Amino acid sequence: MIRNVLEANDKMAVQLKGLFARHGILVLNMISSPGAGKTSVLERTLADLRGEFRMAVIEGDLQTDNDARRVAATGAKAVQINTDGGCHLDSNMILEALSNFDLAEIDILFIENVGNLVCPVEFDCGEDHKVALLSVTEGDDKPEKYPLLFNLSKVMLLNKVDLLPYVDFDVERAKRFATHLNKELTIFPMSCRSGEGLEGWYDWLRTARAAKRG
Repeated sequence: MIRNVLEANDKMAVQLKGLFARHGILVLNMISSPGAGKTSVLERTLADLRGEFRMAVIEGDLQTDNDARRVAATGAKAVQINTDGGCHLDSNMILEALSNFDLAEIDILFIENVGNLVCPVEFDCGEDHKVALLSVTEGDDKPEKYPLLFNLSKVMLLNKVDLLPYVDFDVERAKRFATHLNKELTIFPMSCRSGEGLEGWYDWLRTARAAKRG
């Protein structure tokens, strides 16, 4: 049954990839544990780069539209998907949400997935890249415990580094676990609060967007 669900999802994801490619939209699937800071990263990114890119967000949550309202306050178009208990977004949900957008007016589409390090990884949403977000308030062994996410992601954002003096988190250990799984993984230590490390993330976005546009 699970295999059938994933196969159906993958077929829809292929259609989405074609749709996004025709419009030159860079699509990023943001995945993390609850509370790691996905929404805060998006708020800061959307605010700082709104003069460069036309950006939109699909927000996935079990309930409420709190996060969608937060990102919409930056001026970006945001659409909320409530899964009503579901642990992930899938390609069909993304397709339905796209009816709320004019794709000709989007350069970068962020998918903020449901807070979960397992289920969202298995469902392709038509994205160009998965982005793993880990915070220093979590364990530095998360990449080792949840290997599939870090193996499949293009980028790992290591958030909340301003809190390193106050938490027991070994940055080099986390990097070592992650790059052992994926030698091509790009890691950006960063802090939404202080702004540290954000420019590296922004430069990566600029490069990825340029590559998608051709």
